Amino acid sequence: MTTQYSILFKQEHAHDDAIWTAAWGKSEADGTETIITGSLDDMVKVWKWSDEKLELQWSLEGHQLGVVSVDISHNGGIAASSSLDAHIRLWDLESGKQIKSMDAGPVDAWSVAFSPDSKYIATGSHLGKVNIFGVESGKKEYSLDTRGKFILSIAYSPDGKYLASGAIDGIINIFDIATGKLLHTLEGHAMPIRSLTFSPDSQLLVTASDDGYIKIYDVQHANLAGTLSGHGSWVLSVAFSPDHTHFVSSSSDKSVKVWDASSRACVNTFFDHQDQVWSVKYNNTGSKIISAGDDRAIHIYDCPM
Repeated sequence: MTTQYSILFKQEHAHDDAIWTAAWGKSEADGTETIITGSLDDMVKVWKWSDEKLELQWSLEGHQLGVVSVDISHNGGIAASSSLDAHIRLWDLESGKQIKSMDAGPVDAWSVAFSPDSKYIATGSHLGKVNIFGVESGKKEYSLDTRGKFILSIAYSPDGKYLASGAIDGIINIFDIATGKLLHTLEGHAMPIRSLTFSPDSQLLVTASDDGYIKIYDVQHANLAGTLSGHGSWVLSVAFSPDHTHFVSSSSDKSVKVWDASSRACVNTFFDHQDQVWSVKYNNTGSKIISAGDDRAIHIYDCPM
C-alpha cells in the first residue's frame, strides 16, 4: 500500500500528435485493465495495463480526423470514440474490431459517454442538443435540448437518473433522464466547460472551466457548494475517485491536481507533463490516475489508499 502520491509510469510518444482523451476500464469477464487513448493523429489506441506498465494492444484505424473523446462501457467490453469527422465508432475490446460506425450528422459529435447500463451513448452537439444513440441499434434514439450553445462536455450520474452537459458559453444543464426534462441550469462559469463529473453517489457535480476554476454543485438543489482555485490556466478535465474521497483535475498549466473531496483542499500537484493536459481519469479502485495531453505522453500515477 502506497502512502504518498508518485508517478508510476510514463509512456512517451504514445501517439504521433496531441492526446485529447483517455479512458480506463476493467473487463468484467477476466478482470483485465484496459486504457484507451484518442489523438489528433486520428488514432484510437488500446493499451493493456498489467505489472505496472502499459502495453499497446490495438491501434484502431477508421476515424478520418482527430479523436476528441473516448469512453469504455461499464462491463469493459466495448469502447466508443468520437471524432472531428462527425462519426461515433464502437469497438470490440476483445478483438480490436469496429462494431459500428454512427454518423452523428455534420460536425455533431464532441464528447461521448456511456450510460451506466451501457445501453446508450450520449454525445454533445454544436446545436446545444445532447443526442442519445442506442448501442444495440447504432441509431439516434432521442435528444435532450438545452436550447443553448455548443456542448463540449457531458456526464451521466452513476445512478442513471441525471445527465449533465457543459457548454462553450459556461452554462451547465442537468436533465432528468427518465422524463427528459431539464431540471437545472447552472451559470457559475462564464467560459467554456471542458469537463464535468458526478460523485459516485450522484449527489455532487464537479465542473472544470477555461476560467481556471473548479466548481462543486449540489445536484438535487442546484446550489453552488464550492469554488476551487489553484490552476494557473484553463481547467481541461475533472474526474471523481470511485471511493468518493478525492477528485482529480488537469489543466493547460501542464499540471495534474488531486483534491480532497470533503476539505476541498489540493493534496497533491503533479508537474510531469511538458504541455497542456487534456484528460485525467481514475482506475476503478481509485488507486491510480491516468493523464494525457499535448506532449503525446501518457502518465500513470500511484495514489495512497
